Amino acid sequence: MHFLVLQHDRGTHPAAFTPLIEAAGHRMTTVELDEGETLPPFDGIDALWVMGGAQDVFEEDEYPWLVEEKAFIREAVVARRLPYFGICLGHQLLADALGGTCAYGGAETGVGQVMPLEGAALFQGMASPFPVVQWHGVEVTEMPAGATLLATGEVCRVQAMRVGDRAFSVQSHPEVERGTITHWAEIPSAAALLDRAFGPGGTAVFEAQVAEHADVFAANARRLFENWCRATGIPTETA
Repeated sequence: MHFLVLQHDRGTHPAAFTPLIEAAGHRMTTVELDEGETLPPFDGIDALWVMGGAQDVFEEDEYPWLVEEKAFIREAVVARRLPYFGICLGHQLLADALGGTCAYGGAETGVGQVMPLEGAALFQGMASPFPVVQWHGVEVTEMPAGATLLATGEVCRVQAMRVGDRAFSVQSHPEVERGTITHWAEIPSAAALLDRAFGPGGTAVFEAQVAEHADVFAANARRLFENWCRATGIPTETA
């Protein structure tokens, strides 16, 4: 099947999910929206993944392509009922595009804990609570009409949600693996933010947190991908 992946910078890509998608026999096409790449027609697209980024969901004046991206997400999820998976900004974009509300608040940077709600199939087979990588200053304050809360946290309430039966999103970064934080911190503003959050050498501190949980993160990424595929009807094994 054909996965369309919307990215908002080159460094924020599916990471740990890439080999899982490829091993299942699927192919990915990436659109780099921040570099002016255009959204394709929906013909031949079987699933939509929307990644994170440094942009805030409501910064449409500074990033006018967000307007078109939200309309694209709305058509994908509502009109075409495509399987959807959103991460961080992709979580907020799903909420905003479908009538929910996002605002500054619930900020988290570092490894934290998320509590799945009872019966949330997206997190089947994962511990409760389970560790996640967080890096966000905006949160979903009101989910779209008809959305279901799937996981919550002490700082940010809407940690995961489902809209309809095929659209899922998470506020955390389940794609992170060893080296991801160091790669993100190659952007000077990101490195400076981590120094403010953790003190001098913040990138190394955050990277050490990730390394401590790396095996759990990898196992959870696999479970999350398999659970999402099962919930949306995407095959997880090659023929």
